[in-house]
Formats: sequence, structure tokens, C-alpha cells
Amino acid sequence: MTQAVEDGATRPVYYESRVMQLKLDPAILKKIDLEYDSMAEEADPEVLEKSKHELGRMDAILGNDKTIDSLVQDILNHYENNREMLLTGKAMIVAYSRAIAMKIYNRILELRPGWNEKIAVVMTDSNKDPEEWRSVIGNKTHKNELAVKFKDDNSPLKIAIVVDMWLTGFDVPSLATMYMYKPMSGHNLMQAIARVNRVFKDKEGGLIVDYVGIASALKEAMNEYTKRDRKKYGDTDVTKVAYPKFMEKIEICRDLFYGYNYSEFMNGTDLERAKAISGAVNFILAVEKSEEKENFLKESLMLHQSLSLCSSVVEESLRFEASFFESVRVLIMRLAKSGRGTRISLSEINARINALLQQSVKSDGVINLFSDVKEDFSLFDPKFLEEISKMKEKNLAVELLKKLLDEQVRVYRRTNVVQSEKFSNLIQDAMNRYINGMLTNEQVIEELLKMAKQMVAANNEGNALGLSADEMAFYDALTKPEAIKDFYENEELVAITRELTDTLRKNRTIDWQRRDSARAKMRMMIKKLLKRHKYPPEGMEDAVKIVMTQCELWTDNQNMEPEIYNYTMGNGYGSAKAAEDIKV
Repeated sequence: MTQAVEDGATRPVYYESRVMQLKLDPAILKKIDLEYDSMAEEADPEVLEKSKHELGRMDAILGNDKTIDSLVQDILNHYENNREMLLTGKAMIVAYSRAIAMKIYNRILELRPGWNEKIAVVMTDSNKDPEEWRSVIGNKTHKNELAVKFKDDNSPLKIAIVVDMWLTGFDVPSLATMYMYKPMSGHNLMQAIARVNRVFKDKEGGLIVDYVGIASALKEAMNEYTKRDRKKYGDTDVTKVAYPKFMEKIEICRDLFYGYNYSEFMNGTDLERAKAISGAVNFILAVEKSEEKENFLKESLMLHQSLSLCSSVVEESLRFEASFFESVRVLIMRLAKSGRGTRISLSEINARINALLQQSVKSDGVINLFSDVKEDFSLFDPKFLEEISKMKEKNLAVELLKKLLDEQVRVYRRTNVVQSEKFSNLIQDAMNRYINGMLTNEQVIEELLKMAKQMVAANNEGNALGLSADEMAFYDALTKPEAIKDFYENEELVAITRELTDTLRKNRTIDWQRRDSARAKMRMMIKKLLKRHKYPPEGMEDAVKIVMTQCELWTDNQNMEPEIYNYTMGNGYGSAKAAEDIKV
């Protein structure tokens, strides 16, 4: 078990007792369970008959209508407030018997009549079953369909009520919660709880919610494993493991934000909460707090992970405070991400933070921190740039601007070698001076805004010349040498640009990236074309290297998938509507 966790093959399993909610005596339940287990191992028919009698007693205790009502009420409360918004919301309820499974199912639907597609009973059928059970249990085909739905992370089926089926060999990686209402022990218990230990995204671990007192049986089962396992996983009670870790991490996060007042997040309006979050991001992004920022990202992640396991035992005000730190962490991580497809999307931030707050805070409605904007921010949006220049949160403004400039440089890196080198150097120089204290917040914002306007001007220059984005990249390469325009009329340079682009388009080959001969042929063709136009002037032979580099970059990108190429060419850049939301 330990080796599997350390190898990344499985996740740890944690335990939470809810026995007291049902007012059941776990000692009695354990005694009956152990007695039944021992009798069931015997072959004597008389002993087995006696065991069936004990089974009937157990069914009567666990199947009492008032007990079932208490059980269902508590499961719904625990699930909706602590587990529904976690990962994909998949959960399993293990019922003691088929009759009890049906009672649980019917009571849930009485309390949540709209959950017909959300819950299902998965168990074997029998000819002796009441008629009303058959439409619920279904035949083999129906069970297979349920299995497909439960394994589908996007399906509406979230809760499976089981008895024996699906407790062995049935893997749903996103399943993170098991409500245990069936005394089990030994190998069978270990097999059952392993349903929630599969690896899935950032899943911290599986949670077993115990209603029948399996704690001692779990410890006994653990004795079958190695000493190292017992030492590391001998006590998996969330109140003794996850909760203390949560309290430790929330104290650390508070210390890292010493000097910043986020009380309005706790007590204010939706807008005040939103401002508290953006202000906190601004606070921790201060250039002199780079070490604190890194510590916060690490500690707040552990805070989030521990809360995912013990939220049901954490008081509401602390869950609320933890959601504040998680919201700040999400925004910082979103700003820090780079690469294809990671441009800032307010709708994604909105959805994630809303989910966090839904999960962490009991409320009648969702706290809407950002309006529902699907477009991305864009440097080519003048209203957006104006909003950034007016932001009170200067550290946040610096991060936003730098991110957007870096993203445009990445676009240039795939499409325009001249602009890529130019702006990459400018950004690096400005940020180095900012980090070294040579520029204030206001000054670095001014420089970054100036660069943004230069990028906009470069984009507009191509439009003025009637050149497309890729044609403009060739024009930039041809005119890179400062004195080049002293030797040619601009119309000549535009004509060379168009002929160059047209020639490459007509001669591109699928062998380009695989065969040196194709590259050599392309280089020879370009050199002949430039020589025909008497380019470059005498003494500027290095200019050909720049043009050749741009040609190779262009040809490489022509062999990309269309979706990637469209992204790198900047297609679909954002909308001014996004600017309205930067104020929060």
C-alpha cells in the first residue's frame, strides 16, 4: 500500500466517523459483525442457519425507518456541503443489504425528487424481489449502462448505492467518497475502500465516511500489512491527521498576509469580496515579497488539500477563510501559467472561484466574483490598456501586463523572428530594472504599456501596408538592418515581401521538417529570389541570415496543426468587454 502511494499508483485513504449521528453503539455492531464473520466461515449448516438469524437482527437494527432517515439526512448534508463540488462529485454508498439499499434510494428521492439521474442502485436481482424494485434494479444490460455512466466524469450519475457489486475490480479514478453503512472486515474491507484510492488529477486522497463503526476492523485489517504501512497509514482519521494539518496551514497563510486586511471578504458584499481577493493578489505580488509568494503558493495548496478531506469537521468561518486563500492562489497560478492555450480567461477564473465558494461556504446563492465573460484579455484592445493604467492594484497590473506581453512574444516566436527578439529583450530589460529597484511600479507599468502600444503599432503597420500577419513578418525581416530603406523604395520592399511569401507558399513540402534536401532546396530558392532583386545591398550580407531564419520559421509553422497555427497567428484575440471586469 505504502509503495503504491509512493510510486504514484494510488492515493492515500482517510477515515471519518459519523457513527454518533445515528446514535448507534459501535461496540454492539462490531460484536455482531465479528460473530457473523466467524460463523460464516464454518461449514456446519446449523451454524450457518444461526448466522442468518443474526443477519436478520442486523438488518432490523440498520434498516429501522428512523435510522434510515437519520442516515440519509446526514449523508445529504455531508455530501452537498463537503463532497459534491470536489473533483467530479462521484460517491458510493455501501448498504448493508439489498432491502436497505432500496430504502436509502427511496428516501433520498423523497428528499431530493430531482435526483432521478443523479443516483442509482447497483445490485443483483432476484425472482423474489418486490415488483416495484425491478424498474430500479433493472437487468444486466441496465447495470452495464450504469457502469458506463458512473465511469463517465461528465455524466449526471454521481452517487451509486451498492451492496456487493462494484466493491471489487471496479475502478472509477475520480471516485473520492465512500459512505460505509455495512460492517466489513479483513480482505473484503480493504478491497472495498480501495475503490476510492485511484489517482485522478489533484485528488488528495479517498475518504471513507463510516456510519457503522468499522474503525477497529480497519485497524485489524491494517495489521495484515507491513510495519511500514502500519506506521504510515495506521491512523487515517481525518480529525487526527487532516484537521491538524489544515489548522497549521491556515495559520501559516495568515502570517504570510500579515499587514493585509481581508475582513471585507469575510463580512462584505460580493463586490467587496472580489476587491479583497484582487487586493490580496496585489499585496503578495509585490516585488519584495517574491519569497513569501512562493511560500504562499506551496502552503495554500496544502491548505486546500487538507480541507478537501476534513471540511465536514471544520467550522464555517474557517472554511470561508480558506476559500479566500484558495481564490488568491488560483488567480496567482492563472497569471503565472504560460504556453499555448493559457491566455487569461475571466470565465474560467469565475467558474473555479464560484466552485470553491460553493464547496467551502453554505449560502443560498453563488458568489459571483466576475461577470460571465468568455473572451480573453487582449493587448490590441485600447479600452483594456486604459483600464490597466488606472488600476489601483499596481503589482497586479504589472503581472497582467507582463503576462500579456509575454504571450504576444510567444506568438512572435512562432511567426516573427524580428519582433520576437526585439520585444523579448525590451521586456527582460524593464523587468530586471523593476526587480532591482531601479523602476517603481508606476514606471514599469508605463514602460510595459509603451511596449504594448508598440506591438499594436506594429500590427497596424501591416494593415496600412496591406500585408497579412505572415507577410508582415517577412517585411520586418527584410527591413531589420537600420539603413536598408536608404537603398530601396518601400514599394520595392513590399513587392519582395509578397513574392517571397508567395514563393514559399507554392513550394512548401511535407518533407520540410524531415529531409535536409528539402531545406537546402528552399534556401537556394530564397537566395536566387533575393539576388534577382539585388538584395541585400553591398556590405549588408548578414541581412540574408535574418530573412533565411524567418523563412525557416514560417515553413516550420506551416506544417503545424491548423488549430495551433491559428493560435500562433493571433486569430481570435479578445474583446473590449473583458476590460469591464478588470476593475474587480
